[in-house]
Formats: sequence, structure tokens, C-alpha cells
Amino acid sequence: MPTPEERLAALGLDVPDVVPPVAVYVPAVRSGDHVYTAGQLPMRDGALMATGKVGAEVSADDAYACARQCALNAIAAIRSIAGELSNVRIVKVVAFVASTPDFTGQPGVANGASELLGEVFGDAGVHARSAVGVPVLPLDAPVEVEVIAEIVGAS
Repeated sequence: MPTPEERLAALGLDVPDVVPPVAVYVPAVRSGDHVYTAGQLPMRDGALMATGKVGAEVSADDAYACARQCALNAIAAIRSIAGELSNVRIVKVVAFVASTPDFTGQPGVANGASELLGEVFGDAGVHARSAVGVPVLPLDAPVEVEVIAEIVGAS
């Protein structure tokens, strides 16, 4: 069975460096067997992939790609705490989507994160989830994703 790192490589992806915080917090923290990530923005190569509201300046497809990048950044934060990814199970995902009042496709946008986590972690990537529409996110990001993971077999 391939490891999460091998699945990432098969997808043509690398775990990026942990995205530095934009304020006073840490990217992830461990409590018992769980790792809680801070909200991850769609940062790639030091910049946001897009800015604006989904349903206006940002298309649903672009927001889906942003959610996917947020999940990849969350994987980096989780790995910084857990070490390797083979002992990680994804428990909960919360996706915040900055959207226009008439946009109701938040679950489809959040699928960008959920589907990547499923591709990378297989059965260990199946999780509970919330997808929430909000008026604005930090730095005018269209999407922000938080992840709770469990380190299985932890002592």
C-alpha cells in the first residue's frame, strides 16, 4: 500500500514548506493524539493564488483549486508536528469560503480540500466537514481551510 508521500508524488505534488503565520499564532499544535491546524490560506510560492469573493472575482473552479492548495498547506503543517504522514488520520475539515451573498456552492469549493485529503490519505482521509460562507477572509483570500488530524498509534 502506498504511503501518503508516495501518493502525493504520484499526483505530481510535493509537501510545501510550512506557510509562515500572517499574525501571532503557530501553523499547527498538538494536543494529545490530535493535531489542530491554523486556518490555511491558498498560499503558493509565497503569494495567494487568488483574491476576492467566490461568485464575483473568483470562479468556483478557481476556488476549488484554492481549497486544494489550502489542504496541501495543512498537510505541511500536520507533517511538521507528526513527522511522517503514514501515521495520520484526518478527522475534521472546516472550509471557509468568502463568497457573494447569492453564492451557494460552498460544499463544491470545499471538495477541493476533501478530495485531495482522500487522494493522499485513502481511507485515513475520510473525515467530517463543514463548509461555511463568510463575507471576508484574511488578506482577501477566497478560501481558508482548517484541519484536525489524529496521530494513530501515538503513545
